[in-house]
Amino acid sequence: MKIKRYSAASMRAALALVRAEQGPDAVILSSRRGEDGIEVIAAVDYDEALFVEANRQRAPTASPEAPAPAPAASPEPTVAPSRPQAQTPATSPPPPMPAQQRKLIPASFRRLTVESLPVIAPALVAAPAPARTPAPAAASIPAQAARPNLGLTAMQRELQDMRQMLETGLAGMTWNDKRMREPLKARVLEELTAMDIAPDVAMALAAHTPQRTSLEDQSLIPLALLVKHLPVVNDIGSGVSGGIMAVVGPTGAGKTTSIAKLAARWCKQHGSQDLALVSTDGYRIGARDQLMTYARVLGAPTYSANSGMELARVLERLKSKKLILIDTAGMGPRDVRLTEQLAALQLGAARARILLALPAQGEGHALEEIVQAFVRVAPEACILTKVDEAASLGAVLSTTLRHKLKIAYICDGQRVPEDLHAAHQKRVWLVRAALNLKAAAPPRDEAYFVRNFGRASAHA
Repeated sequence: MKIKRYSAASMRAALALVRAEQGPDAVILSSRRGEDGIEVIAAVDYDEALFVEANRQRAPTASPEAPAPAPAASPEPTVAPSRPQAQTPATSPPPPMPAQQRKLIPASFRRLTVESLPVIAPALVAAPAPARTPAPAAASIPAQAARPNLGLTAMQRELQDMRQMLETGLAGMTWNDKRMREPLKARVLEELTAMDIAPDVAMALAAHTPQRTSLEDQSLIPLALLVKHLPVVNDIGSGVSGGIMAVVGPTGAGKTTSIAKLAARWCKQHGSQDLALVSTDGYRIGARDQLMTYARVLGAPTYSANSGMELARVLERLKSKKLILIDTAGMGPRDVRLTEQLAALQLGAARARILLALPAQGEGHALEEIVQAFVRVAPEACILTKVDEAASLGAVLSTTLRHKLKIAYICDGQRVPEDLHAAHQKRVWLVRAALNLKAAAPPRDEAYFVRNFGRASAHA
């Protein structure tokens, strides 16, 4: 049996020295970490029985008072000449391990070879032994980690409530300060809010409030601002030039009735010879029948088209007509078929002027959705329908002002064509109608003005 000690910077390097000098059959007897690195004691031709017997013979002769011999004084073991010599200087073998310590080493570790040690030894030498903890304590750690910190959650909630209180207080101070510094502007905001004008639109209109006014009745200032900034156009449908006009809009917005009113208005001025009606509504049952009924009364021809190509062919046949009115299918903003319908209209009637039928009784978010859905066809103007059915006109006026969507016509009834009015002639009437409807609306509380106008100024 040949025993030899090897020193290297790491366990991997020490094992490489053992394998190079003693071969893959060498047995690792011990290993420890020193100041200079890793120290490994290996043996070749290892005989465990001989090793134990030698330890038993030397144990009685050793004096307990005598110090252990220094490792450097031990003779260097001989090495078989057939083995290649390593360049690392070899040291003397360590003193034999006592039998009591030998018994503490498991049998599975006593016969570790060089081939099996590179994977196991680094973890045994370098990694410290894990601390043993009692099972109940280890099991309680995940439960404590998963348990929420109720104190922290309560503190966060209190901080959020405190922040909200501070923001509300600052917004109230800002709104009160605005009332004192700009009383006329604050009065305009209050009057526009009473007419159900959206806060963002009211702020934009109030920005045009003059610093001083000679009007004795300051309540007329909001009306004047609305009349001045309300986007309207002239009567584009019954002009001498005529052309191709399509009315689009959601279901039930009054498109077919608006088409009939426009056609009747044209016939009163120019007759029905140069007028044609086209329906692309192939979805709703009876939709074309309603348009055909109006056409028979007016004495105008009516045509149908189910696709963009078919619409293009129909318009080519009617190019001699001065006015062509196209009634489209009514679809909601979220209808998956709306994109197909608008694409067919753009393909077949690329030169058509588009009017958007906007129901005046709709809510603000619904009207906003309608405008966003039909913005693809770039409507030239809109027709405010069902004005007589609206409980408030603030939402529809806010939508047109926000998107700068011009108003071409106003429909306030079912009579054909008496209840169709040009917007530029009814601008003041429309604003006064919105003002008259505010009397039936409940007044806004102070918190509404603080929330919408105080915070907007505080964070500007």
